[in-house]
Amino acid sequence: MCRLTVVASWLCAAVLSMLFFQVKAEALSAFMLSDSCPPGFELTAKNQCRLVNFYQLYDSVQGRGVGGTQTSLPKHRDGFSPQQIDLGRILFFDPALSKDGSMSCASCHQPDKGFSDGLGRSKGFDGRQLTRSAPSLWNVAFLDKFYWDARASTLEEQAVGPLFDANEMANSPEQLLETLNGNSAYLTLFKQTYPLRSQIDLDQVVSALTAFQSSLISLNSRYDRYAHGYHEALNKNEIAGLNVFRSFVARCAECHQPPLFTNNQIAVIGVPEKDGRPLDIGAQKTYQAAKLRGGFKVPTLRNIVKTKPYMHAGNFDDLRETVGFYNKGRGHAIPEGETLQIHWHIWEPNLTEHEMDLIVEFLGTLTDEAFTPKVPETVPSGLSPVDDNYQKLHKNNNQKLLSRAGD
Repeated sequence: MCRLTVVASWLCAAVLSMLFFQVKAEALSAFMLSDSCPPGFELTAKNQCRLVNFYQLYDSVQGRGVGGTQTSLPKHRDGFSPQQIDLGRILFFDPALSKDGSMSCASCHQPDKGFSDGLGRSKGFDGRQLTRSAPSLWNVAFLDKFYWDARASTLEEQAVGPLFDANEMANSPEQLLETLNGNSAYLTLFKQTYPLRSQIDLDQVVSALTAFQSSLISLNSRYDRYAHGYHEALNKNEIAGLNVFRSFVARCAECHQPPLFTNNQIAVIGVPEKDGRPLDIGAQKTYQAAKLRGGFKVPTLRNIVKTKPYMHAGNFDDLRETVGFYNKGRGHAIPEGETLQIHWHIWEPNLTEHEMDLIVEFLGTLTDEAFTPKVPETVPSGLSPVDDNYQKLHKNNNQKLLSRAGD
């Protein structure tokens, strides 16, 4: 009997030991960084991910990346390692980057909402309502102005801003680095990515977040296939909508220039604030220029059907309403008592109801989420990447993405 008891105890201990090491191995494997580039990038001999797309076959006027359907793209950010990009992905979805672990970068930039959040005015730390909506992050690698008011000129500035803004993630550099350096999983991941550093520093965090955001490329929509010569990619109404969109009558494409569908410039269009709020002066503050009062950066229309509501403070709930605003004429909604210098492209197109419908139908062809990154099911902090409901809703979607990648 004693021998059986000893044997049973030994077997129990062995099983527990095996389970411990299995769980430990699974935990470690959950946070192993990818050594492959995201889709759309090729890995160089220097372990750098370089963007590859058909638009690189084309030229454009003055190399600015604007013009017709077959035109090159402007300069972009790439050359990050697969490890930097994947580490940035994990950081992006980890609420540990915020002051109290309540929100991640993805709380305001959710993949299923075009890397926006579906709110007219985003919510920050402690549920505080912010003054503007969260801009989409698709194709930010091509931009040189960030935020609605263009107050940042690099992805690094854009990446670090919300972390330490008292109204957004409300963290401090000291607390952030203490959190990350106190996490063994993060120490391992950063060591794998930045092998010459013994401790995690802020530059590494910003570099990784920049690397991840630069990998968010959306250039394979049905419109793109049409632009590259496969005209059957769009139906007759969508082609007609594209023609109205690009016409000198509607003039949509003069600011929302293909192929990025933004010129990345500031435009004053005279959108009033919602609910009687004071006018947001926008880029006037950034540039200290009265002529830019009420001016905001022209947003991309890529994945636009995913990013409602529209305008800097969510003025319009749907695309048809938004197109209708432009059709009502130059400066028709300027708030009483304000004198704004409306952008010269804004005028009175007098489009028909049918023409406006065609534009909306065309905008639907700009949807492309083929390269949407996988949302981590777990992150090193153990917190939920966005929130519990989001995690449940998108677990199945993640599995579909994995299955698609394996086909």
